[in-house]
Amino acid sequence: MSLELIDIALAERQDHPHLENRVTGKVKAVLTETIDGREQRHELLIPAWIEREAGMDDADIDLALMLKAAKIVGRVRAQLDPTVP
Repeated sequence: MSLELIDIALAERQDHPHLENRVTGKVKAVLTETIDGREQRHELLIPAWIEREAGMDDADIDLALMLKAAKIVGRVRAQLDPTVP
């Protein structure tokens, strides 16, 4: 079995309604899974949040949310396949 992240993009983001400096969002992750030579595509919508730091612009916030989601995908991959680094 092979599970690969092939695309990641920010789907939405907003300031948290109650917590100052917290930004929440949803990140679309596209993965491909290969089992017995057959490829299956999975599109996931991953909720993520970050704490906004001084000096962060919109691009920094978007990138931080996508990195957070990529780490979540990495943990899922590690649970499904312990040989994943």
